[in-house]
Amino acid sequence: MTIAPTQRPKFTVPMLATCKTAQKKIAMITAYDATFACIVDAAGVDIILVGDSVATVFQGERTTLPVTLWEMEYHTRLVAKTRPRAMIVGDLPFGTYQVSPELAVTHSVALLKAGAECVKLEGGIHMASAIQAITRADIPVMGHIGLTPQSYHRMGGNKVQGRTDGIDPGGRDRLLEDAHAVEQAGACALVIEGIPGELAHEITEKVSIPTIGIGAGIYCDGQVLVLHDALGLSGRSFSFTKAYAALRTTSIDAISRYVDEVRTGTWPDDSHTFH
Repeated sequence: MTIAPTQRPKFTVPMLATCKTAQKKIAMITAYDATFACIVDAAGVDIILVGDSVATVFQGERTTLPVTLWEMEYHTRLVAKTRPRAMIVGDLPFGTYQVSPELAVTHSVALLKAGAECVKLEGGIHMASAIQAITRADIPVMGHIGLTPQSYHRMGGNKVQGRTDGIDPGGRDRLLEDAHAVEQAGACALVIEGIPGELAHEITEKVSIPTIGIGAGIYCDGQVLVLHDALGLSGRSFSFTKAYAALRTTSIDAISRYVDEVRTGTWPDDSHTFH
């Protein structure tokens, strides 16, 4: 049974390690505004990810690359205004942490000032210095390896990673090294996306920080989904997502009834009219 938000303790960064030790699964989902933040928090999620996926599911972009830091600050602020019991993780968008560790810290500070309680960035070995710099500034960092959407062009699209051996980007051995590098750099958790379940299982057993999977099988320490996919709102379908509702169809039906009532003159009726 889901515990009411006001009765749940606030989920904090130290609780991530506790969940790993206690083998308690972590539930994370995206949200980009106050309305949906309230809904997912009432449902009992542990972590709200203000993801750069806002570009593809909210802004209509083809990839996550165009979203800006200002836009991520804006959406993080909307979620933070609801004061959720869930922990708020803000995504660092493309270009805000790759240039230098110093800029990575500066932009992480901006997300924390907007209300994030942890920042997330993509990449493994090559991003270790950025993770170290951010954590030295006392800002918690969540890593992200495997299918990293900001690497869309390098991967030639959003493609499953880790299916081949080797140390080249996307290779099985490289992903093991990436996970180790993120852990050693000081990250508090690690998102693993779009890799074979057995490899995600191996990574989960080898690192001391919790792993949160999406398209990475059941053996991760937690799972994350994009809210619009989980609610059946997006109109898209992927093999690694699940629609727990069909709100797109429900919404279209509802608005269609509204349109019909407006056109037939039955809305608004007398009970919805001021006298």
